Amino acid sequence: MTANSRYKDSVFSFLFSDPQTLRELYGALEGVSVDPAVPVAINTLSGALYMDQYNDISFTIGDKIVVLIEHQSTINPNMPLRLLLYIARVYEKIIDQGKKGSLYRERLIKIPRPEFFVLYNGVKPCPDQQVLKFSDAFESLEGDAGERVPAELELIVKVYNINPGHNEGIVKGCEKLQGYSRFIARVREHQKTMPLEEAMKRAIEYCIEHDILSKFLVEHGSEVVNMLYTEWNWDDAKAVWQEEAREEILELINSGYTIEALKERLMADKRAENERETSP
Repeated sequence: MTANSRYKDSVFSFLFSDPQTLRELYGALEGVSVDPAVPVAINTLSGALYMDQYNDISFTIGDKIVVLIEHQSTINPNMPLRLLLYIARVYEKIIDQGKKGSLYRERLIKIPRPEFFVLYNGVKPCPDQQVLKFSDAFESLEGDAGERVPAELELIVKVYNINPGHNEGIVKGCEKLQGYSRFIARVREHQKTMPLEEAMKRAIEYCIEHDILSKFLVEHGSEVVNMLYTEWNWDDAKAVWQEEAREEILELINSGYTIEALKERLMADKRAENERETSP
Protein backbone atom coordinates (compact mmCIF):
# COMPACT_ATOMS: atom_id res chain seq x y z
CA MET A 1 0.00 0.00 0.00
CA THR A 2 1.39 3.43 -0.95
CA ALA A 3 0.71 6.78 0.68
CA ASN A 4 -1.57 7.67 -2.22
CA SER A 5 -3.81 4.60 -1.99
CA ARG A 6 -5.75 5.75 1.08
CA TYR A 7 -9.01 4.42 2.38
CA LYS A 8 -11.88 6.79 3.09
CA ASP A 9 -12.22 6.54 6.87
CA SER A 10 -10.90 4.89 9.97
CA VAL A 11 -13.31 2.80 12.04
CA PHE A 12 -13.29 5.64 14.56
CA SER A 13 -14.38 8.38 12.15
CA PHE A 14 -16.88 6.03 10.50
CA LEU A 15 -18.50 5.17 13.84
CA PHE A 16 -18.67 8.77 15.09
CA SER A 17 -20.06 10.26 11.90
CA ASP A 18 -23.58 11.32 12.85
CA PRO A 19 -24.70 14.42 14.77
CA GLN A 20 -26.53 12.65 17.61
CA THR A 21 -23.50 10.48 18.42
CA LEU A 22 -21.27 13.55 18.44
CA ARG A 23 -23.65 15.35 20.82
CA GLU A 24 -23.47 12.39 23.19
CA LEU A 25 -19.68 12.10 22.85
CA TYR A 26 -19.10 15.82 23.43
CA GLY A 27 -21.39 15.72 26.47
CA ALA A 28 -19.39 12.81 27.91
CA LEU A 29 -16.07 14.57 27.36
CA GLU A 30 -17.24 17.82 28.96
CA GLY A 31 -19.47 16.24 31.62
CA VAL A 32 -22.55 18.09 30.41
CA SER A 33 -25.93 17.26 28.93
CA VAL A 34 -26.28 18.49 25.35
CA ASP A 35 -29.80 19.41 24.20
CA PRO A 36 -30.80 17.32 21.14
CA ALA A 37 -31.84 20.57 19.47
CA VAL A 38 -28.28 21.94 19.53
CA PRO A 39 -27.13 21.97 15.88
CA VAL A 40 -24.14 19.82 14.89
CA ALA A 41 -22.37 20.06 11.53
CA ILE A 42 -19.41 17.89 10.53
CA ASN A 43 -16.68 19.78 8.64
CA THR A 44 -13.72 17.38 8.72
CA LEU A 45 -10.96 18.21 6.24
CA SER A 46 -10.15 15.07 4.25
CA GLY A 47 -6.53 14.04 4.64
CA ALA A 48 -5.46 17.37 6.13
CA LEU A 49 -3.88 16.07 9.33
CA TYR A 50 -2.52 12.66 8.40
CA MET A 51 -1.06 11.35 5.16
CA ASP A 52 -2.08 7.81 5.89
CA GLN A 53 -5.35 7.62 7.77
CA TYR A 54 -8.47 9.65 8.44
CA ASN A 55 -9.04 9.35 12.16
CA ASP A 56 -9.76 13.01 12.80
CA ILE A 57 -13.23 14.52 13.11
CA SER A 58 -14.01 18.23 13.06
CA PHE A 59 -17.50 19.48 13.84
CA THR A 60 -19.36 22.54 15.05
CA ILE A 61 -21.71 22.12 17.99
CA GLY A 62 -23.68 25.24 18.81
CA ASP A 63 -21.19 28.12 18.90
CA LYS A 64 -18.13 25.87 19.34
CA ILE A 65 -15.94 24.02 16.88
CA VAL A 66 -14.45 20.75 18.12
CA VAL A 67 -11.51 18.87 16.64
CA LEU A 68 -11.36 15.27 17.81
CA ILE A 69 -8.47 12.86 17.16
CA GLU A 70 -8.17 9.15 17.84
CA HIS A 71 -4.67 7.90 18.66
CA GLN A 72 -3.47 4.28 18.69
CA SER A 73 0.23 4.96 19.18
CA THR A 74 2.34 7.05 21.54
CA ILE A 75 0.91 10.56 22.01
CA ASN A 76 2.74 12.99 19.75
CA PRO A 77 3.94 16.12 21.64
CA ASN A 78 3.72 18.05 18.35
CA MET A 79 -0.05 17.57 18.23
CA PRO A 80 -0.80 21.20 19.29
CA LEU A 81 1.25 22.52 16.37
CA ARG A 82 -0.42 20.12 13.95
CA LEU A 83 -3.84 21.11 15.27
CA LEU A 84 -2.99 24.80 14.95
CA LEU A 85 -2.34 24.26 11.24
CA TYR A 86 -5.49 22.16 11.01
CA ILE A 87 -7.83 24.66 12.70
CA ALA A 88 -6.52 27.45 10.48
CA ARG A 89 -7.65 25.46 7.45
CA VAL A 90 -11.02 24.73 9.05
CA TYR A 91 -11.60 28.43 9.72
CA GLU A 92 -10.55 29.19 6.16
CA LYS A 93 -13.16 26.70 4.95
CA ILE A 94 -15.85 28.26 7.17
CA ILE A 95 -15.06 31.79 6.00
CA ASP A 96 -14.98 30.75 2.35
CA GLN A 97 -18.55 29.45 2.62
CA GLY A 98 -20.45 32.61 1.76
CA LYS A 99 -18.10 35.07 3.46
CA LYS A 100 -15.28 35.40 0.94
CA GLY A 101 -13.64 38.79 1.09
CA SER A 102 -15.17 39.61 4.47
CA LEU A 103 -11.75 39.45 6.16
CA TYR A 104 -11.00 42.82 4.59
CA ARG A 105 -14.13 44.55 5.89
CA GLU A 106 -14.25 46.64 9.05
CA ARG A 107 -16.91 44.48 10.72
CA LEU A 108 -15.60 41.84 13.14
CA ILE A 109 -16.16 38.29 11.89
CA LYS A 110 -17.57 35.97 14.54
CA ILE A 111 -16.18 32.41 14.46
CA PRO A 112 -16.85 29.30 16.60
CA ARG A 113 -14.69 28.89 19.70
CA PRO A 114 -12.29 25.93 19.25
CA GLU A 115 -11.81 22.93 21.53
CA PHE A 116 -9.34 20.10 20.95
CA PHE A 117 -9.47 16.51 22.18
CA VAL A 118 -7.33 13.42 21.66
CA LEU A 119 -8.76 10.01 22.58
CA TYR A 120 -5.95 7.55 23.20
CA ASN A 121 -6.42 3.79 22.99
CA GLY A 122 -2.91 2.57 22.25
CA VAL A 123 -1.03 -0.22 24.01
CA LYS A 124 1.74 1.90 25.54
CA PRO A 125 1.20 3.36 29.03
CA CYS A 126 -0.56 6.71 29.06
CA PRO A 127 -2.01 8.77 31.95
CA ASP A 128 -5.79 8.93 32.31
CA GLN A 129 -5.67 12.59 31.36
CA GLN A 130 -3.03 15.03 30.23
CA VAL A 131 -2.83 18.44 28.62
CA LEU A 132 -0.61 19.35 25.67
CA LYS A 133 0.16 23.04 25.14
CA PHE A 134 1.38 24.74 22.00
CA SER A 135 3.54 27.08 24.12
CA ASP A 136 5.61 24.10 25.33
CA ALA A 137 7.22 24.12 21.87
CA PHE A 138 8.45 27.73 22.16
CA GLU A 139 12.21 28.07 22.44
CA SER A 140 11.78 30.66 25.18
CA LEU A 141 9.07 32.30 27.23
CA GLU A 142 11.38 34.94 28.70
CA GLY A 143 11.04 38.67 28.16
CA ASP A 144 13.87 41.08 27.41
CA ALA A 145 14.61 41.42 31.14
CA GLY A 146 14.70 37.65 31.67
CA GLU A 147 11.25 37.51 33.25
CA ARG A 148 8.74 34.83 32.25
CA VAL A 149 6.06 36.22 29.97
CA PRO A 150 2.71 34.68 29.02
CA ALA A 151 2.48 33.07 25.61
CA GLU A 152 0.79 35.37 23.13
CA LEU A 153 -0.41 32.39 21.12
CA GLU A 154 -1.71 29.26 22.83
CA LEU A 155 -3.54 26.08 21.88
CA ILE A 156 -4.53 23.48 24.47
CA VAL A 157 -5.23 19.85 23.67
CA LYS A 158 -7.01 17.62 26.20
CA VAL A 159 -5.86 14.00 26.01
CA TYR A 160 -8.03 11.21 27.46
CA ASN A 161 -7.05 7.56 27.75
CA ILE A 162 -10.13 5.54 26.71
CA ASN A 163 -8.70 2.06 27.25
CA PRO A 164 -10.73 -0.18 29.61
CA GLY A 165 -10.13 0.82 33.22
CA HIS A 166 -9.39 4.45 32.36
CA ASN A 167 -11.73 7.46 32.48
CA GLU A 168 -14.70 5.17 32.99
CA GLY A 169 -17.03 8.09 33.73
CA ILE A 170 -16.31 9.59 30.32
CA VAL A 171 -16.37 6.29 28.43
CA LYS A 172 -19.65 5.16 29.98
CA GLY A 173 -21.19 8.55 29.20
CA CYS A 174 -21.23 7.68 25.49
CA GLU A 175 -22.57 4.27 24.49
CA LYS A 176 -20.64 4.10 21.22
CA LEU A 177 -17.40 5.24 22.86
CA GLN A 178 -17.74 2.51 25.47
CA GLY A 179 -18.52 -0.05 22.78
CA TYR A 180 -15.59 1.06 20.64
CA SER A 181 -13.20 0.85 23.60
CA ARG A 182 -14.40 -2.68 24.42
CA PHE A 183 -14.25 -3.78 20.77
CA ILE A 184 -10.63 -2.61 20.33
CA ALA A 185 -9.65 -4.24 23.62
CA ARG A 186 -11.25 -7.52 22.47
CA VAL A 187 -9.33 -7.39 19.16
CA ARG A 188 -6.06 -6.93 21.02
CA GLU A 189 -6.87 -9.77 23.41
CA HIS A 190 -7.50 -12.18 20.52
CA GLN A 191 -4.44 -10.88 18.68
CA LYS A 192 -2.23 -12.40 21.40
CA THR A 193 -3.03 -15.88 20.11
CA MET A 194 -4.02 -15.47 16.44
CA PRO A 195 -3.36 -13.36 13.30
CA LEU A 196 -4.84 -9.87 13.16
CA GLU A 197 -7.58 -10.57 10.60
CA GLU A 198 -8.82 -13.59 12.52
CA ALA A 199 -8.63 -11.61 15.78
CA MET A 200 -10.86 -8.90 14.31
CA LYS A 201 -13.42 -11.40 13.05
CA ARG A 202 -13.53 -13.15 16.42
CA ALA A 203 -13.88 -9.80 18.19
CA ILE A 204 -16.79 -8.84 15.92
CA GLU A 205 -18.52 -12.16 16.63
CA TYR A 206 -18.01 -11.69 20.38
CA CYS A 207 -19.29 -8.10 20.36
CA ILE A 208 -22.39 -8.97 18.34
CA GLU A 209 -23.14 -11.86 20.69
CA HIS A 210 -22.73 -9.61 23.76
CA ASP A 211 -24.58 -6.61 22.27
CA ILE A 212 -21.49 -4.39 21.98
CA LEU A 213 -21.89 -2.14 18.91
CA SER A 214 -23.98 -5.01 17.60
CA LYS A 215 -26.10 -3.04 15.10
CA PHE A 216 -23.05 -1.22 13.71
CA LEU A 217 -20.99 -4.42 13.42
CA VAL A 218 -23.81 -6.43 11.83
CA GLU A 219 -24.28 -3.74 9.18
CA HIS A 220 -20.62 -2.87 8.60
CA GLY A 221 -18.58 -5.85 9.83
CA SER A 222 -16.66 -6.44 6.59
CA GLU A 223 -15.90 -2.71 6.22
CA VAL A 224 -14.66 -2.61 9.81
CA VAL A 225 -12.28 -5.50 9.14
CA ASN A 226 -10.92 -3.83 6.00
CA MET A 227 -10.49 -0.44 7.68
CA LEU A 228 -8.90 -1.69 10.87
CA TYR A 229 -6.67 -4.20 9.08
CA THR A 230 -5.32 -1.47 6.79
CA GLU A 231 -4.99 1.01 9.64
CA TRP A 232 -3.09 -1.26 11.99
CA ASN A 233 -0.83 -2.69 9.29
CA TRP A 234 0.02 0.86 8.23
CA ASP A 235 0.99 1.70 11.82
CA ASP A 236 3.23 -1.38 11.93
CA ALA A 237 4.82 -0.40 8.60
CA LYS A 238 5.54 3.11 9.86
CA ALA A 239 7.23 1.71 12.97
CA VAL A 240 9.45 -0.49 10.78
CA TRP A 241 10.35 2.45 8.50
CA GLN A 242 11.20 4.64 11.48
CA GLU A 243 13.48 1.95 12.91
CA GLU A 244 15.15 1.46 9.53
CA ALA A 245 15.65 5.23 9.24
CA ARG A 246 17.29 5.35 12.67
CA GLU A 247 19.62 2.49 11.73
CA GLU A 248 20.56 4.18 8.45
CA ILE A 249 21.38 7.44 10.23
CA LEU A 250 23.59 5.61 12.76
CA GLU A 251 25.40 3.83 9.92
CA LEU A 252 26.07 7.16 8.18
CA ILE A 253 27.41 8.70 11.39
CA ASN A 254 29.64 5.68 12.04
CA SER A 255 30.97 5.88 8.48
CA GLY A 256 32.22 9.43 9.10
CA TYR A 257 29.31 11.69 8.11
CA THR A 258 29.30 15.02 9.94
CA ILE A 259 26.02 16.49 11.18
CA GLU A 260 26.05 19.05 8.36
CA ALA A 261 26.72 16.37 5.74
CA LEU A 262 23.94 14.27 7.24
CA LYS A 263 21.50 17.20 7.02
CA GLU A 264 22.44 17.76 3.37
CA ARG A 265 21.94 14.05 2.64
CA LEU A 266 18.49 14.02 4.28
CA MET A 267 17.44 17.20 2.47
CA ALA A 268 18.55 15.76 -0.85
CA ASP A 269 16.57 12.58 -0.17
CA LYS A 270 13.51 14.69 0.71
CA ARG A 271 13.80 16.73 -2.48
CA ALA A 272 14.06 13.55 -4.54
CA GLU A 273 10.99 12.11 -2.78
CA ASN A 274 8.97 15.27 -3.48
CA GLU A 275 9.97 15.18 -7.15
CA ARG A 276 8.81 11.57 -7.43
CA GLU A 277 5.44 12.38 -5.81
CA THR A 278 4.79 15.36 -8.10
CA SER A 279 5.99 13.79 -11.36
CA PRO A 280 3.21 12.56 -13.71
